[in-house]
Amino acid sequence: MSKAIYIATSDQNSGKSIITLGLMSILIGKTAKVGYFRPIVEDFVDGEIDNHIETVLSHFNLDIKFEDAFAITKSRLIKKKNKGKIGEVLDLIIEKYKRLEERFDFVLVEGTSFTGEGTSIELDLNVLIAKNLGIPTIIIGSGIGKTLEELVDSLYLVYDSFKVKEVEVLSVFANKVQPENIELVTKSLQKSLPSNVLINTIPLISSLNNPTMQEIVNVLDAKVLFGENYLNNEIGHYSVGAMQLHNYLVHLNDNALVITPGDRSDIILGALQANESANYPTISGIILTGNIIPEDSILKLIEGLSAIVPIIAVDGGTYHITNKIGSIRSEIYANNTHKIETSITTFEKYVEIEALSERLITFEAEGMTPKMFQYNMVKRARQHRKHIVLPEGNDDRIITAASRLLDMDVVDISIIGDKKQIESKVVELGITFDFSKVTIINPIESELYEDYANTYYELRKAKNVSITMARDLMEDVSYFGTMMVYKGHADGMVSGAAHTTQHTILPALQFIKTKPNSSVVSSVFFMCLEDRVSVFGDCAINPNPTAEQLAEIAISSAESSLAFGIEPKIAMLSYSSGSSGKGDEVDKVRTATAIVKQKRPDLKIEGPIQYDAAVDLSVGKSKMPDSEVAGQASVLIFPDLNTGNNTYKAVQRETGALAIGPMLQGLNKPVNDLSRGCTVDDIINTVVITAIQAQGL
Repeated sequence: MSKAIYIATSDQNSGKSIITLGLMSILIGKTAKVGYFRPIVEDFVDGEIDNHIETVLSHFNLDIKFEDAFAITKSRLIKKKNKGKIGEVLDLIIEKYKRLEERFDFVLVEGTSFTGEGTSIELDLNVLIAKNLGIPTIIIGSGIGKTLEELVDSLYLVYDSFKVKEVEVLSVFANKVQPENIELVTKSLQKSLPSNVLINTIPLISSLNNPTMQEIVNVLDAKVLFGENYLNNEIGHYSVGAMQLHNYLVHLNDNALVITPGDRSDIILGALQANESANYPTISGIILTGNIIPEDSILKLIEGLSAIVPIIAVDGGTYHITNKIGSIRSEIYANNTHKIETSITTFEKYVEIEALSERLITFEAEGMTPKMFQYNMVKRARQHRKHIVLPEGNDDRIITAASRLLDMDVVDISIIGDKKQIESKVVELGITFDFSKVTIINPIESELYEDYANTYYELRKAKNVSITMARDLMEDVSYFGTMMVYKGHADGMVSGAAHTTQHTILPALQFIKTKPNSSVVSSVFFMCLEDRVSVFGDCAINPNPTAEQLAEIAISSAESSLAFGIEPKIAMLSYSSGSSGKGDEVDKVRTATAIVKQKRPDLKIEGPIQYDAAVDLSVGKSKMPDSEVAGQASVLIFPDLNTGNNTYKAVQRETGALAIGPMLQGLNKPVNDLSRGCTVDDIINTVVITAIQAQGL
């Protein structure tokens, strides 16, 4: 079940704050511990903090440090994107979000505001973040300056952008709508969007858009002469006092801001007197331009007045200052409780609170993105550390991967090889390597060598293995590493970067052997596609499995899928879908499917089914409309090694997918095989999944 909601906007100045404050208010009333997170924030001055984060944290008294409430600033994001490192940004966002998710029952995640540099990428970025966090979204759009058609179209465009990437949209908010148009906007959006999307329309609240004297002081870097306790006064109107007082007074409106040169004592005193008079509107404040301070006699007169509004002095001409005030965008800040309370009250008045609360609490996320999958893998491996042996210490990739794994602090490592040679390679590769944290073993020099040889001899003497043969085999790094796992001196082994699959697996088959309920060792790849992770099996071990073996591979693959947080929906692949196809190969798949259903009725499975019908929702529903699997399969079982191996490589190369594996299934203890063309990342990923496998034993 989702523990968060993502707030996204369709444009700038959408009034996102009112939704954030309103949602926080209702969540705190329904959930014990609520957290708050902004993946990306606008740049802020060193030593200061983001205003909006400060407002939310302080008003709701959230136990979150400022630096934990956001991931990255906008300028750093742009630099990362320009260097093609957006993946690093996602990793950081996921990591910081997950820390909050662990601490809180529910986390409100607030997207970007479409201001400053980089606005052209913000919609796609918000979609990408919500997708990778695996949380539903609320979309907000402003009605200011838009026709009804423009407002509806803009909100639908954003909705569609999220839905295309399979991010669930729970609600759409039309904000800052003229009060008389609320019903019209609501009905138009209900016609345009699916019925399961909650529509909420909030009117334009002028007081929330009006800047305060405090904001004007901040923007103009003004000096406060009087009325410091009243800087939260809101500005409803502003006008320049450049005419005779009797003419100027007729231009005053409620909550007026008076702008006048500092030497116009007549305007200053007249405005203050008007503020006290029942016959004139209220004055919110006075700006004295030109950096001119009134004479002492005037200042003394002002000090003696019973009611003083904020009077501030600025360095700049009247015309220039007036233009700057007109461009000020009002914000809600921590000590402006009036605006905060107005926001929450407005939200509660116009939003279907109960319906929205119900959707937030009951929403269940589907699927898992590659980034989230990789994050969860590392997190799980780190929580319950395991010891992994890497037998191929003479391979540069193994040494580099070990160095990075040590930096990640995710597993304990033993490397089989010659220490001096490894030390030389570390210098040659120019990498950091903490030798104090890794055990390097030369089999023939190891104190375990004789014990391992004797153990192997006892296990295999019935197969005509002599003690001399056993000693020879224990000099082989694959046999020595596998024996470490067998004896419990390591929890798992990863090999194959410099050896064949047979060389890696044969020792495991000889004495680690298969699990009691397994008759076949098989493999799966975790295929990290753009927007999901699929499990492919068997693509590495069994050339032509029987129906019974295929059924066992499907069950093992489903269990592996579940163990790694992916709901198994099994597609038994063939060249035909349903009952129409004929022939030995399709019959084998049909029989295997029936065996799985008989052995494991709890599993969702479909077969035989073609690949496109298994993964494409429209094709799947057209061919098998009543299937729970068609179009949404997460576990794909191939009928033979030829099909599986070629398909996974084709998908990997053509889509740029990351293939993690193969991960072997069915052994009593985890031993995993690498491809001889593997990369350093492949090794790291395989070590991590091996560690997780070991946790389940």
